[in-house]
Amino acid sequence: MPRAFAAITFTDSVKAAQTRYHSREGNLGFELAEDSRSEITPREAEFIAARDSFYMATVNENGWPYVQHRGGPAGFLKVLDEHTLGFADFRGNVQYLSVGNLHANDKISIILMDYPNRRRLKIWGRVRIVHEIDDPALIAALESPAYRARIERAMVITVEAWDWNCPQHITPRYTDADIEQLIAPLQSELAALRAKPQAAAPLERLGSGELELVISGVRQLTPQVRAYELRHPAGEDLPPVTAGAHLQVPVQLPNGQQSVRNYSIASNPARRDIYEIAVLRQDDGTGGSAFVHQYYQLGMTLHCSMPKNDFALNESAAPVLLIAGGIGITPIKAMAQQLKAQGRRFELHYAARSRREMAYGDRLQRDLAGQIRVYFSAEGARLNLPQLLSQMADTTEVYVCGPSGLIDAVTNTAAQLQIDPMHIHFERFAAAAHGENRPFEVLLRRSQRVIPIAADQTVLAAVQAAGVDTLSDCGVGNCGTCAVKVLAGEVEHRDHALNANERERAGLMCICVSRAKSARLELDL
Repeated sequence: MPRAFAAITFTDSVKAAQTRYHSREGNLGFELAEDSRSEITPREAEFIAARDSFYMATVNENGWPYVQHRGGPAGFLKVLDEHTLGFADFRGNVQYLSVGNLHANDKISIILMDYPNRRRLKIWGRVRIVHEIDDPALIAALESPAYRARIERAMVITVEAWDWNCPQHITPRYTDADIEQLIAPLQSELAALRAKPQAAAPLERLGSGELELVISGVRQLTPQVRAYELRHPAGEDLPPVTAGAHLQVPVQLPNGQQSVRNYSIASNPARRDIYEIAVLRQDDGTGGSAFVHQYYQLGMTLHCSMPKNDFALNESAAPVLLIAGGIGITPIKAMAQQLKAQGRRFELHYAARSRREMAYGDRLQRDLAGQIRVYFSAEGARLNLPQLLSQMADTTEVYVCGPSGLIDAVTNTAAQLQIDPMHIHFERFAAAAHGENRPFEVLLRRSQRVIPIAADQTVLAAVQAAGVDTLSDCGVGNCGTCAVKVLAGEVEHRDHALNANERERAGLMCICVSRAKSARLELDL
């Protein structure tokens, strides 16, 4: 079954042109697709309902096309059913070119645009012109009560085909309402700052780590992601890092407690003059990212821990498949740059919600042309993991970073395809969800202290709050730094750092994420 639009538009002359210019083979997929795309789905209906204008093409008796812009209140083009659209034909100029054309030739093509998100929907159909005297109920159904323009007639479109088109060369454009929505959080933040009796003095120094860094640059990558460029205060070279490394930076939590957060070093590992981190602001988080966005500023000095790498590339000649989702691009970007510099074979697949939320997108698509593919869920494009993983070579090394859902999907798909798990490498930015947490308690063998662990609290946080000095780094079960020996009790392991031998024979537990199945754990602390 071909795509309906291909059956309509791929005429003999079009196919001849495709053959001449070597695109015939690439376009055959439209003629062999299973989905004809001739029925309006909820996705298209939602898109249509949000539009306040469209472009409409008709053809007159002499074969000349005419394109007209039609506008009205948002949703004036209505989905009557899965095969039918309709709109009230408001009085405008009185040339009646489109109406006259449709009386002679009922075929129509319309294009609906979403400029901010660079989306475009094309629809082909046949038009029936309806006057109020013939069907007053239809006219009433297409009327917009808040829009009092005069309705002269209705146009009812029987949809024969639709297709989403490539967003290339669609320049984002924003209405006043779009801009107001984009700046609303900033306006709220500004109002809150103005309401304060006196602004707090800006922080000049923070942290107690051995590596002193100065914020030398700040860039807004997306509405919620901000990049921070860090340099040595005297302009000296920074400690060398490899792709996948992270930096632990100081923050201050809403309760005033000093803490740290780990962020991947996104800058090119070949550079020794800067580290760059990119921080996604999460207002529903624990406060670390919100603090960074609010208080990190040019000239501020940070005392950080030395960089570490729990997500390093294997040193081999094997091909590499890089998969990133959202802010997970930060370590993956550095990997792509390191692999390119080494001349190794790789490809990068980058999924984001939309182009506006794609950190480093323009730079990566420019620098990695032919080696990167992007997917935007807002445009209906999603990673086909079974296809992607099944087509890779047996020796390919896979590196994935992003939301837990993406990581789980990659590991589960790899398991279904019987791919050696040693070839799948990942890093999480947050602990994976494991259902409902239960409270329990831990007994510290060395001090004989019993510490209760609340359902919303980690063992690491509880013992540190009790004044127990214990090592930790990533906080999400990636590195194994916080691992301690379990002397009694049953553990629910939630980390991704310890292997079976370390868990079962050595009896280790990562207390940053793992919990107890039993009512009590006894730890060697």
